[in-house]
Amino acid sequence: MFLKAWCVDYSYSQRGTFVMDDRALQGLASLASWQEQSSALQYFEQLKQSADGWKLCAQAITEGSYEGNDHIKFFCLQVIEHYLRGRYLQSSQAEHELVRNLIGRLLQLQGTKPDKSFLKNKVSQVISLVFVVDYPRRWPAFYQDLLHTFSLGPLAVDMYLRVLLQIDSEVVDRDIAHTPQETERNTNIKDAMREQCVQRLADSWLQILNKYEASNTEVVCTCLEVIGKYISWIDIGLIANDKFVPVIIRFMSNQLLRESACDCIHDIISKGMDPIAKTKLVESFSDVLENIGVLNPSEDEDADFLAKMSKLINCMGVQLISSWQKLTKTNLQAAKDTLAAIESKVPLMFRFLGNEDDDVSGAVACFTTDYISLLKQMTPLSAKQRENIETLLIVVINKMKFDESYNFDHEGEDEAMFQEYRKQLKVIFNNLASLDEQLVLVTVHTLVTRTLSQWENMELKDIEVAITLLYNLGEALPTPVGQHFSGDPAKASAIHDMMRLLVTSRVSCQGHMIVMIHFFETVVRYDRFFQCEQQHIPDVLMAFMDERGFHHRNGQVRSRTAYLFSRFIKGLKSQVQNYIDDIFKQIGDLLTLNTPDNGYQHLLSNEDQLFLYETAGNLIVSSNFPPEKKGELMKQVLAPIAAKFTALMKKMVAEVDADKQLAYAHSINNAMALASRASKAFSNQLTMQHCGCEMVFVELMRMFVQAVSVPVHRQLIHVGVRQYLHRMVVCMEHEILPFVPIVLENLLKQPDTKELYDFLPLLNQIITKFKSAISPFLQEVFMPVVTTIFRVLTQPSDSLDQVALTEKRLLQKGYYSFLATIVANDVLDVLKNQEPQNLHEVLLTVVQGATDFPDPPSQKTCFNILRRLVGAWGGKDGLQGFPDFIYKNIIPACFIAPMKPDFDLRDAQTSLALGEMASCLKCVVDERGDEVVNFLFSDYLPTHQMSQPQAQEFCDALKSDSKLFRNYFKTFFTKAKS
Repeated sequence: MFLKAWCVDYSYSQRGTFVMDDRALQGLASLASWQEQSSALQYFEQLKQSADGWKLCAQAITEGSYEGNDHIKFFCLQVIEHYLRGRYLQSSQAEHELVRNLIGRLLQLQGTKPDKSFLKNKVSQVISLVFVVDYPRRWPAFYQDLLHTFSLGPLAVDMYLRVLLQIDSEVVDRDIAHTPQETERNTNIKDAMREQCVQRLADSWLQILNKYEASNTEVVCTCLEVIGKYISWIDIGLIANDKFVPVIIRFMSNQLLRESACDCIHDIISKGMDPIAKTKLVESFSDVLENIGVLNPSEDEDADFLAKMSKLINCMGVQLISSWQKLTKTNLQAAKDTLAAIESKVPLMFRFLGNEDDDVSGAVACFTTDYISLLKQMTPLSAKQRENIETLLIVVINKMKFDESYNFDHEGEDEAMFQEYRKQLKVIFNNLASLDEQLVLVTVHTLVTRTLSQWENMELKDIEVAITLLYNLGEALPTPVGQHFSGDPAKASAIHDMMRLLVTSRVSCQGHMIVMIHFFETVVRYDRFFQCEQQHIPDVLMAFMDERGFHHRNGQVRSRTAYLFSRFIKGLKSQVQNYIDDIFKQIGDLLTLNTPDNGYQHLLSNEDQLFLYETAGNLIVSSNFPPEKKGELMKQVLAPIAAKFTALMKKMVAEVDADKQLAYAHSINNAMALASRASKAFSNQLTMQHCGCEMVFVELMRMFVQAVSVPVHRQLIHVGVRQYLHRMVVCMEHEILPFVPIVLENLLKQPDTKELYDFLPLLNQIITKFKSAISPFLQEVFMPVVTTIFRVLTQPSDSLDQVALTEKRLLQKGYYSFLATIVANDVLDVLKNQEPQNLHEVLLTVVQGATDFPDPPSQKTCFNILRRLVGAWGGKDGLQGFPDFIYKNIIPACFIAPMKPDFDLRDAQTSLALGEMASCLKCVVDERGDEVVNFLFSDYLPTHQMSQPQAQEFCDALKSDSKLFRNYFKTFFTKAKS
C-alpha cells in the first residue's frame, strides 16, 4: 500500500516555474573549461542557498530530466544533501511531505533501474539524513515503509542495505565526532529501533542471506557487513542463534562469501559482553570452524582469505585474553577455563604468524603481544608455555628476514610495508626479551655465532638478520644505556663474544649496503666494547674510511657512515688518540669544499660533510697534541674553505646565469656552515684560545663578514654569516667585537624584515656575554637599530600578505626581546645615555607593546622591562623625569591592558602577563612608597568610576604581600570585566 503511494506523481505547488540552468551545468562535464567549471560552482552555491533550489534538483531527478548524465544527477543530490543537513530540521509539514515523496521516488527508481555505485551511495546517504531527522518522531514507520520496497527485487534490497550502512555511519560509527546534541539524538534513535524494529531488521537479514546466497553474492556480502555493523549495539541473541550461525558458517565454505562471513564473525565476537559469555561465544565459533576445516588452511590458500582468517584468530585471542584479565579478579574457575581456551588458540597464532605472506602474519600481531603480556603475569610458567615462548621467538626471527624480492636500491611501497611490518616484529621481539631475557640472549648468541663464523657461505638475509638481532639486543635487554659490558657477567660476556666476532669475522667485507649500514650502526651502539678491547679499533676505523664506509659505492652507506663516524669518535675520544694522524690522511679528500666548479663530484653531500667537519674538530680539540699542532691541524682542515671562499664570492657576483649564481650562493653558505660545525668541538674547558685555534677562525671571520655586502642572494648568505657569528660568540672573547659593526652597518643600509628579526638574537647573545664591554658600541648604534626596526614595521604592505604580516609581528616581538636583554644584563647606560626625547619615544613603544600588542608573552616581556626600569630609575635618586613617566604611562598601562577585549584572563599565558603587571605595580610602591598609594586613592582610581571603599580596598591589597596582591589583582579584573 505504501509502495503504491510512493509511486504517485511527484509534484510541487509551483510546477512549471522551475528550470535548471543547462548552460551552467555544462561545467560539470569532464572536459569542461575552467570558466565553465567556475560557472557550475557558482550555480551550485546559488542552488544551495536558494529556498527552492533543492526542490528544483529533486524535480530534475524524479522526472528523469537528466537520465544518463551521472554528473548532473550527483550534482542535484549534493544540493539536496545540503538542504537536509541544514534547513530540513526546521522544515514545515508541507516540506516534510515533499521530502517523503522524494524518498519514495528515489527508492522506486533505485529498485528498478541499475545505477552507478557512487550514485547509489549518495542516494542512500540522502535517505539516511532524512531518517536521522524524522525518526521516530515524524516518521515512526520509516523501517516498515523501507521494508516494503523488497518486492521490487535485488536492486531494491541492495539500496535497503546501503541505507542501513549509511544510517550506521550517521548514528553509530564511533570514528565520527558528534556534538552532544547529536549524541543524544543518536541514543534516542537506537532506543526506538530496539523497541520497534530491530527484530524485523534481523528477520530481513536472514531472509536476504538465504534468498540471495546463490543468485546475488554481492547483496549477501553487503548484508553480512550490515550485520557486522549493527551487532555492536543490538541484542547478541538476534544473531548468535540457531538460525543465523549455521548460515554464516555455511558461507565460510563458499569462496565468494567466505571473506565477508569471516569479517561478520569477527564483528560478532568483538561485541562487548560479559566475559564468561564472551568465552562461550568465542569457543562455540571456534569449534564449528574447526569442524568444517577452515582453521587448517592449505599452504596454497588464497592470501586475502588467509589475512581475514588471521584477523579472526587475532580477534579470538585478544577477546579471550581480555575476558581472562577480568575473570582473574572475579571468578578464578572461569578464568582457568578461559586460559585453557587461550592456550588452545596459540598453535593457530603460530600458524598464521609464520605465514610467508606478511599481511597474514601481521594480522595476528596483537594476539601475540597480548599473549606475551599474559605470560608475564603467570608465575611460574608451565613447560608448555615455555615451549610456546621458544617457538614464538623462532617464528619472529624467521619472519624478520628480508624477502628475496626486496629492492634495496629503489625502495618502493612494498619495501615500506615490510619495514612497517618489521617494526611490529621488533615490538614482539622486545616483549619476548623482557619476558625471558636469558632465552633471547642465548638464541641470538647462537644465531650470530653460527652465521658470522661462516658468513661467506650464508645468504644475505641470514647475515642481515643476525647483525640486526645483535643490534636490537641493545634496547631489548633491560640494560641502562652504554652499560651492556658491565653488571650481569653472563650478559656482558655474550655481547662481548658477539661483538668480537662481528669485527674479527671480516663480515664488513661482505659489501652489500644493508650489511654495511647495520655493521656500522651496531659498532656505534656498542662503542663501549672498544674501551674494553681497544685492539679492534684500527680495523673498525679502517672500515669507516675505506670502500666499506666513506668510499662505498652506495650513497646511502656513505651518508650514514658520515653520521655514525662522528658518534663513534665522540664516544671513543681517548681511545683514538694514537690514530688521529692516520685518520686525517684517510679523510683528507673528503674535506674538499663542494662547489659548482668541481661539478659536485664529491663522495659526500654538503649535509654529510657537516658531520665530517664536526668530527675533524672533535679529533683535534680532544687530542693530546700541543696547541701549536692543534692550530696547524685546524688550519689544514679549514684550508679548502679559506682557499676558495673569496673566489666563490667574486664568481657569484659576476655570474649572469641565475641557476649558477644560486649554486655559488649555496656553496658559500655551505662553506660557512662547515666552519661553524668544526667549531662545535670547543668547550668551556677546551677553549679556542687554549687549543691555539683562535687565529684560524678569526681569519675566516674576516673573510665571511665581507659576504654581508654582496648584492645578490643576501638572505642565504646572511644566514651563513649569522650562524658563524653565533658560534664565534660562544667560542671567542672580545676578538669578535670588531666584526659586529661591519655586519650591523650593512644590515641597516638595506633593511629587510626577516634579516632584522634574525639578527636581533645574535645581538642579544653578544649583549648577554659581553655586557659592559659592548656598552659603548651599543650606545652608538642603539637608535639607528631602533629607527630602522620601526621604519621597516611601518612600511606599507598588502593586508592579505600573511607572510609579510607574520614577519612584522616577529620583528616587533624581537624588538621587545632586544630591549629586555639590555635591561636584564646591566647595560642600562645604553638607554640612559640616549637623547631624552629618543629615550621617551622608546619607552612609549614599550608601553604600547604592554597595552596594545595582542601577544601575551610579549606583553609580559614589556611589563618586565617596565618593572626593571622602575627598580633602576624609579627611586628618589633615579633618572630625572622618569617618576613622571611612571605616573603618566606605566601605572595607567597596568589598568588599561587587562581591560582590553582580547585580554583573556582564562588563558595561561595571559595570566602570566597579568602577574607581571601586578609585580610592576608592587615595584612602583617599593620605589615611591605612600606617594603612589595616595596618587591611586586620590587621583587615578576615582577618575575611573571607582568608589572610595573600592579604591581603599585596592590600595590596601597593593600594600600587602606580593602573592596576595597578585591573586587580588586577577580577581579585581575578573570582576571588572564580568
